Amino acid sequence: MMNELLDPKNDYVFKRIFGSEDNKDILLAFLNQTFKNAGESLLTEIVLLNPYTDKNTPREKQSILDIHAKTDKGKLINVEMQLFNQYDLEKRTLFYWGKQFSGQLLEGQRYSQLKKCVTINIINFCMLPNDQYHNVFHLREDTTHIPLTDDLEIHFMEIPKLNDTNIKMEDGLVRWLLFLKGITKSSWEALMMHELEPALKKAMSVLEFLSQDEQARQQYEARQKFLRDEASMIEGAREEGLKKGMKEGEAESKRKIAQNMLSMGLDQGTIMKATGLTSAELKVIQEEQN
Repeated sequence: MMNELLDPKNDYVFKRIFGSEDNKDILLAFLNQTFKNAGESLLTEIVLLNPYTDKNTPREKQSILDIHAKTDKGKLINVEMQLFNQYDLEKRTLFYWGKQFSGQLLEGQRYSQLKKCVTINIINFCMLPNDQYHNVFHLREDTTHIPLTDDLEIHFMEIPKLNDTNIKMEDGLVRWLLFLKGITKSSWEALMMHELEPALKKAMSVLEFLSQDEQARQQYEARQKFLRDEASMIEGAREEGLKKGMKEGEAESKRKIAQNMLSMGLDQGTIMKATGLTSAELKVIQEEQN
């Protein structure tokens, strides 16, 4: 049975497990292990702002399969699973963090009413030049390290960096990331040998249930195919654009990539992910191409 389990890194499955009202305790437990690992205070309650519904079909290109939550003190948290490297993730993260932060303020409200925004990226590839599987970023002064503001907090969890040298099963976050890494018979047994928190046991049970549900498996396969196709098209367009734009500088290189992707009929969101271009920059390229 173990070989038949779905991959919890698939963002559709991830949201089914962590982003539904019935499993809010799973998300809370995972977040608390994340903040505990970062030396921060724990949460007591969260509200899901975009809970999973049957409308979250993975066949839709624009499906919002990340998780938005709010704490009882108003802090906003965004959790996103990235199965494939879509490049410029740092800029994309800042772009969406900025939209989330500024989007809180209604006309006439004061800046003091803005609440802290936390972005948690769980990624299935290595991005940062260190061996840490969990990196946390804030705005601090370079020399004295005094904080400018605590309103920005960005986490990167790089699952491939978990290996035999840094896996410490007593670390609660490690156990959650091992679960997300993908359940094999050996990793499942390794997890079950330890005293697991109830929420992690529940997450494992939900994954077992989804893996036996035929409709969920079909949705999973559809999402896997879309993600692979998208990653393949992005990589192909990127390589072609880089070849053409290598001598023309980074900006022109991004233009070439965007032009190739537009000619392939890819949607704006995918192109912006791959190139780091803003919607305004992409609109100019579209107008020129037309």
